[in-house]
Amino acid sequence: MTPLERLRAICTSLPEVTEKLSHGEPAWFVRRTFVMFADHHHDDRLAFWCAAPPGAQEELVAGEPARFFRPPYVGGRGWLGVYLDVPDVDWTEIEEIVTDAYRQVAPKRLAARLDERGG
Repeated sequence: MTPLERLRAICTSLPEVTEKLSHGEPAWFVRRTFVMFADHHHDDRLAFWCAAPPGAQEELVAGEPARFFRPPYVGGRGWLGVYLDVPDVDWTEIEEIVTDAYRQVAPKRLAARLDERGG
């Protein structure tokens, strides 16, 4: 699977997620956007941007700037950028990051469904 296909599979496995194009790239919504694929900023990098819990962006970017970044436009709101073109992408960690992003945006009743299924 390509990185986009893997990211799509993770996002669409969450309750009531829809996919739409946003700014020419796939984005995933649960009422609002929670993950955006990023392959269009002419920086020769493959990544995604996502909502993040308070403080997560600063901690991850400071700890591993080769893997995480502050994305343009939404970085000021605490969103996290995650590179997908690094060696040995940790897809288990990506799934955790995406699930955290979902929890930031999803209505409480949908986030509760994650707890019911053990996610």
